[in-house]
Amino acid sequence: MPANSQPSSLQEMLERMETAGNGNAQQVSVNELMNAVGYRSFGPLLLLIALIAISPLGGIPGVPTLFALCTIAIAGQLLVNQKHLWLPGFVLRRSVEQDKLAAFLDRLRPVARRIDAIARPRLVQLIRGPGLKIAALCCILVALTVPPLEVVPFAAAISWLAIGAFGLAVILQDGVIALVALIISLGGVLTAVNGVL
Repeated sequence: MPANSQPSSLQEMLERMETAGNGNAQQVSVNELMNAVGYRSFGPLLLLIALIAISPLGGIPGVPTLFALCTIAIAGQLLVNQKHLWLPGFVLRRSVEQDKLAAFLDRLRPVARRIDAIARPRLVQLIRGPGLKIAALCCILVALTVPPLEVVPFAAAISWLAIGAFGLAVILQDGVIALVALIISLGGVLTAVNGVL
């Protein structure tokens, strides 16, 4: 499957992540995961970053903030019509253990099947053209809430849920999921504001 093609379902994306690195190594790098889901695929990359942030790799101090910066970089490149998304080498070299990744993906599969069963293309104008740019801007704003929340365990989870939902909406071409993501985003921003105050 071409590296630049976009997965058409959440289950397909999880399958691509599982085969990243060809299954031969004990570690799977962020670069290998990005290659698997498609470097030019905005939605899958946002969802991938959100999944990594809530995976075992996201438990390392500083990693949530690092991936928040990655989210801002990817969404910002979409806003300026960058065709090939770029991340710095030190981020791409980060890795997670293959067995931990596999276990994490196994836990996600039942959820993926349920989401794929109910999602369908609808209100597509919300995640195409100007709508996609608005989604990118929302992702940037939500990502900015992650650093102040990192000091509180799991507090940033709502922010990653919102970012992942935007990515999922793009993959599935489902504007209803985009609306849900927007609502979750507001919750993430309010959580961050309350945490700071």
